[in-house]
Amino acid sequence: MTMQEMVAQLNQWAYEYYVLDDPSVSDAQYDALYDRLVLLEKQTGTVLPDSPTHRVGGEPLVTFVQHNHLKRLYSLDKVQSLGELKEWVEKVEKVLGKTEFTVELKYDGLTINVTYRDGLFAGAATRGNGVTGEDVTEQVKTIRSVPLSIPFKGVCELQGEGIMRLSVLDKYNRSHPADRLKNARNAAAGAIRNLDPKVTASRNLDVVFYSNGYEEGLTAKSQTQLVEFLKSCGMLTNYVFEKAYCYEEIKTVIEKIGRQRGDYDFLIDGVVIKVNDFALREQLGYTDKFPKWAVAYKFDAEQVTTQLIDVEWQVGRTGKLTPIGKLKAVELCGATIRRATLNNYGDILRKRLKTGALVFLRRSNDVIPEVLGAAEEGGADIEKPVRCPACGSILQEVGANLYCVNAEHCRPQIVARITHYCSKNACDIDGLSDKTVELLVDKLNVKSVADLYSLTEDDLAPLFVQGNKESKKAQNVVLAIEKSKQVKLAQFIFALGLDNVGSVTARDLAARFGSVDALSKATAEQLTAIDGIGEVVADGIVQFFAEAQNMEIIYRLKKLGIDPSYRAAVSDGYFAGKKVVLTGSLQNYTRSQAAKLIEERGGEIASSVGKSVDLVIVGENPGSKYDKARQLGLEIIDEERFAELING
Repeated sequence: MTMQEMVAQLNQWAYEYYVLDDPSVSDAQYDALYDRLVLLEKQTGTVLPDSPTHRVGGEPLVTFVQHNHLKRLYSLDKVQSLGELKEWVEKVEKVLGKTEFTVELKYDGLTINVTYRDGLFAGAATRGNGVTGEDVTEQVKTIRSVPLSIPFKGVCELQGEGIMRLSVLDKYNRSHPADRLKNARNAAAGAIRNLDPKVTASRNLDVVFYSNGYEEGLTAKSQTQLVEFLKSCGMLTNYVFEKAYCYEEIKTVIEKIGRQRGDYDFLIDGVVIKVNDFALREQLGYTDKFPKWAVAYKFDAEQVTTQLIDVEWQVGRTGKLTPIGKLKAVELCGATIRRATLNNYGDILRKRLKTGALVFLRRSNDVIPEVLGAAEEGGADIEKPVRCPACGSILQEVGANLYCVNAEHCRPQIVARITHYCSKNACDIDGLSDKTVELLVDKLNVKSVADLYSLTEDDLAPLFVQGNKESKKAQNVVLAIEKSKQVKLAQFIFALGLDNVGSVTARDLAARFGSVDALSKATAEQLTAIDGIGEVVADGIVQFFAEAQNMEIIYRLKKLGIDPSYRAAVSDGYFAGKKVVLTGSLQNYTRSQAAKLIEERGGEIASSVGKSVDLVIVGENPGSKYDKARQLGLEIIDEERFAELING
């Protein structure tokens, strides 16, 4: 196989994997051919322009250089309501008459302008002011969904949005707990505008292409034809691309997107409506800032300003202190926000936050309130605490965080560890809420999870008195505690509360080591060999089992008969070896219960629908995953059929 053939084959496999989500070969086959190419390049001293070896990321840049776009990049005018959108459509129709529109998602990332010359990737830049941007060629070259060669031999500039998928963000944060990224938009923008291309490569970004700027010889005459051209170049294009012929049809698509928005594996902040025909666009023309033939319909505002009243330091189960900002109440995305996490003291300094001053507040991913930075000068400095606010112990600074090391006597740590142990994804002890656990700690002197198993109904009854009668809750709690002794290994590892070990990592550890005893003897090298576990997580696991108080609790639990071992999932049956997606609301199962049943029967749970998925289980209000599954012709079953298969 020649070098050209190797490059062409590897690029085809990468297109299948990163764009089509339908790989035709295993990772091992790809890696073997990739390694052969690397060796051949070293032997010959030749690296082809579209070789995938360019994507590893070169040396850090000293500074960004300016790039002048071949054609100006316009921003989009915005409408904030359906009423304003209707007025815009009426203005367009007044000039053009009834016309065809396209409706697309407005991705929340960073705009990228990519240049191709004679079919080869020639450079990339940020939008900047529309005329001049920053050259980010080396950074964008690492993004695998940006082709290094295309079948168009002229000169063209193509625009897209640099994004980080939410599933990729989650995986990155599990692997890099000391460098957690707060939201997908900032993660993408920060990676592309980072002077070190290796940082860009590490974040596994995508670019979704949607527009063209300058071109020589491109024959596309409409947005529809342009999208087909982009697809023919092997590019990712908009997840939603629909035609509409009037305001009512546009409104229907927008409402559908609004309902499905929560199912998307990426952030969007609106919808873009365009006149489809390029010739009609020329009739409408441009203002000084915007094209008259396109508009962005924005969803509810995601960023506001409010006052940072004070900062409280919250102690978690591992002893880590997290600063919580107390905010002047403000409405954001339909919710009243009064508190927001500030991460750590270094984050406070970087954002120049001070109490009494205004701050920018964003509702990250529409769920988590996030303080972005100071909105004005002034205010009072926020002091770094020296002692634990709960127990008064001297704090230790480890990396970016402050820790209280008084694990055995610091009340918030004790309460948080026991609450975590009792939670649904851990030992699932029903009836022991946060408030109840606080009562156990304060009234019954419960200091560890092992103490739970010595509690009796007589101990608990006074805590659950209802009027003049003692509640049956005491009896139910004792039964739930006893039942928890049958916990499975993955849930038990999660219940122990190892720092940065979530339920997914706990499942991986259970499958790899088979028992807590074996896990307690694992080395950092053995742990980092597991996909998704980085050095920080591995060191945290080793440190957990090195602490005498943790091993003492495990020993006490073992004496009580709590020493689960791993049982491999069945290797035959309907779900064995299948990749399964759950979408919509199931009536008789929670999402986690259904996933657990599938995994026990040899199936694998996937978060998004693609050609590699074998089965989609649909509940009520399934959203876009159901639509995509139908388009791909995947097997789809309802809850009734799922129950039949589970029950044999």
